[in-house]
Amino acid sequence: MRESGQRGSPSALRDEQVETLFKKINDVRDRAIFTIMLRCGLRVEEVARLTVAAIEYRSRQLYVFNGKGGKGRVVYLSDDAKSALEEYMQKRRWSKEKRVFLVQKGIQRGKPISVRGIQKRIEYYARRTGIQVSCHQLRHTMATQLLNADADLVTIQDLLGHSRITTTQCYCRISNLKVQRDYYKAINIVLKRTQPIRNNDSSTRYLP
Repeated sequence: MRESGQRGSPSALRDEQVETLFKKINDVRDRAIFTIMLRCGLRVEEVARLTVAAIEYRSRQLYVFNGKGGKGRVVYLSDDAKSALEEYMQKRRWSKEKRVFLVQKGIQRGKPISVRGIQKRIEYYARRTGIQVSCHQLRHTMATQLLNADADLVTIQDLLGHSRITTTQCYCRISNLKVQRDYYKAINIVLKRTQPIRNNDSSTRYLP
């Protein structure tokens, strides 16, 4: 399974795979972690470093400080991400720890969960569901789903914290659904302003 430090971009999960995966994630903390990755596009390192102070419930925003390359950004909470986060925060209200996501068992209980700890959890759910999935793949899925829902590429770039639009294009390169929609939308406009004429050989071509 590929994580963000490895080369190449994994394919996005299909909608039915996302549904199957989250049906198996019953742990409140884990559901919050992976919902934020899927809906907000956070990197695994950014989730591990997320602080309580970075959550703004009223404006439904998360502030990502010192993302990749030292860049900060604002991302937004969908309804399900906000609900999952609020449910987990209610469960951990006893803690004074600044980091949001904590270890739940063992001698490290109450301390911030590590990047590797989060990766191990997604590997656990991958085994349970038989779906090949990584933390990076959830982020990739978010980008692809937004693109297929006609979000602007520059908007997705901003949400993901990419410095270059070419990186975002690479993330979304397999979004054939949007390509298909864009093609038919554009070609129908072209056909409306053109008229078919016939060559001597009776084949049809279009001229403006």
